[in-house]
Amino acid sequence: MSNKKLHARTRAQESSSAIERMYITMRHLFNRGFYKPMGVSGETLREALLLLRPEIYGSISEEKAELEGLLYVIDRLPEGIEECRFINLTSDEGYGNSHFKAIIPPKRRRNCYRIDDEQMNIEITRGRSEIYDILTHITFLFVESHKISKRVLIDENGSTTRDWIKLEKAVLSKDKLSQKEREIAITHTANILGRTFNELTEAHKQFTSNTKPDRLLHIIYWLGKLAIDEVMNNDKRTVTFSPVLRERLGHHIHGEIWSDRIKEVLHKNDLLKRPIHVISANMHSVMNSLFASNALKNSKTKKSIFEVYEALSQKDNQALRNKVNKEALQNGMIYIEDTSGTNIDVQIFDTDKIDFSKTDIEIGKGFKNTEKPVIFVMDYAFGEQAYETIDELLKPIKADGEKVHLNVESVSIMGKAGILEGGKGDIMIPSAHIFEGTADNYPFKNELCKSDLEGQGVDVYEGSMITVLGTSLQNKEILKFFYNSTWNVIGLEMEGAHYQKAIQAASKVRGSINPNVKVRYAYYASDNPLETGSTLASGGLGTSGVKPTYLITRKILQQIFNNN
Repeated sequence: MSNKKLHARTRAQESSSAIERMYITMRHLFNRGFYKPMGVSGETLREALLLLRPEIYGSISEEKAELEGLLYVIDRLPEGIEECRFINLTSDEGYGNSHFKAIIPPKRRRNCYRIDDEQMNIEITRGRSEIYDILTHITFLFVESHKISKRVLIDENGSTTRDWIKLEKAVLSKDKLSQKEREIAITHTANILGRTFNELTEAHKQFTSNTKPDRLLHIIYWLGKLAIDEVMNNDKRTVTFSPVLRERLGHHIHGEIWSDRIKEVLHKNDLLKRPIHVISANMHSVMNSLFASNALKNSKTKKSIFEVYEALSQKDNQALRNKVNKEALQNGMIYIEDTSGTNIDVQIFDTDKIDFSKTDIEIGKGFKNTEKPVIFVMDYAFGEQAYETIDELLKPIKADGEKVHLNVESVSIMGKAGILEGGKGDIMIPSAHIFEGTADNYPFKNELCKSDLEGQGVDVYEGSMITVLGTSLQNKEILKFFYNSTWNVIGLEMEGAHYQKAIQAASKVRGSINPNVKVRYAYYASDNPLETGSTLASGGLGTSGVKPTYLITRKILQQIFNNN
C-alpha cells in the first residue's frame, strides 16, 4: 500500500474516530446538564472538531477567520446569540405564552427566546439531532471568537489593537454608519480577521439584513468581546440543558401529539380506513403537481410545466402560489399547520375529490375502478425526528371503540442530500441506507429505479447512501473513503435510516401496517461536499433544484396512481 493511500485511510479513520468522540461527548455533556464550550468541559468537543475540520466549516483550523462557515452557522442560530454568555437548551416549556418574542433562525425552524442581555433560550422539539446540530455550531462559533481575541489582545493587561478600538467605536455608535465610515470599519475588521478588504466587503453584503445593515461588524465585535472577557476575566460562556428537556428527550412527546392530531383529522373526514400513501417532501411539489396545471392554465401560455413550477418557486410570485393553494383547498386538500412543536406541517389530499382530467399527471385505467387513495404529505423531518414521527404515525389508533390499523400502501421519501459523484441538482436513488457510526445498515426494495428518471436532462445515480449524524461534521477524507469503498456510496443525508427503521418496525415487527408496504426513496443533490466551493456553506440550489424536485414528485404520483 502506497504512503499516499495509507495517509488517506489514516485521515479517514481519524475523522471517523473524531465524529464518534464528538457524539459520545455531547451525550455525556447533555446528561451532565451543563458545560463551558471554551473551558475544560468543552475541550474534547473542540479538539475533535478541529481534528475533523469539516468541509462546511472551511478554515476553522487556520489562523484566518472562516466567513462562509460563519454565515452558514449564523443563519441556523438565533439572532443575537453572539452577545449571550448563557445559552440554555430547553424543551417546550411555555415561553410561547409569555411576553418573550420568538426568534426563529432563517434556515432552521426552531423557537428561541432572548431572556435578557446575557441569556438565549433555544427550544429543542426535534430530538437529539437538533442538539448535535446546535452544539457543533456553537463550538465552531466560539472557536472563531477566540481567533479574534488572539489577534486583538496585545498584552496580559487586556490592551487591544488600534483595529479593535476602531471597530468597537463603529459598532457601538448610535448613529447609522455612512458608506465612508462603513468602509473604514470593514478595513479594520479585515485586519482583525486576516482577510482582504474585498473578501470582507463581499461577506458584509451577504450578512446584511433589513434590520441590521452592519450585521457582520456587529457579530465580529460581540464574538471578540465575549472571547476577550473569557481570556481576561475568566467569564466563561456556558451552555445548559434544562431539567425538563433532559427528562423528555427520546420519549416521542411531540411526535405523539403530532400523530394524534393527524389521525383525528383523518377520522373526522372519514379517511381513516381508506388506502393511504405517505410522502415526506416539501409543502409545494405535490400540491403544484396536482393543481398548478389547471389553476394557472391562463398563465402558462407557451410555457412548459417545468417553467410553470420554476415561476411558482420564485419569491416574488406569491399571487401565483395563492391561486394554486386556493384551487387545492377547494378540491380535496386539507392543510394541517403544526402546533405540536415538531415543525412538520401536513397536507392531506382526498383523491376522490380531485378531477384528474384537469391534471397532466399520467393516470392508469385501473385507478378509476379502485378505492380512491388518500395522499398524506408531511414536511421534512430533521435527523432522528424522522423515526419519532413515522413511528408514531404508523401505530394503530382507537376510533369509535375499535382499534384501527392504518391502511398504508406506500411510504415515499423525497429529500435533499449531498452527492459524492455529480453536482447540484442531480438525482440519487438509494438501494440501502448505511447508518454512520454504527454497524447498522438498511437494505430495501426501492420502487423507484434509475431508469424511471433518466433521459430528462438530469443525471441520475444509484447506490447506497449514508445517513450521517450531522451534515456539518463531514470532511473530504471520510467521504472519499465511503465513495471509494465497496459500500458503493453515492451520497449522504440525515433521515433515511431513521425512516426505514420506523417502517421496518411497523411492517415487519409490530405488524401494525402491511408487511409488504411499498417504499420509495429519491434525493436531489443540494451540494457536493467533495468539491471545493460546492458545500452547503456555498449557498442554496436556487432554481436548479426545481426540475429534479418535480421529476421525482411526478414519478412518485404516477406510480401511486398506476398501482405500480
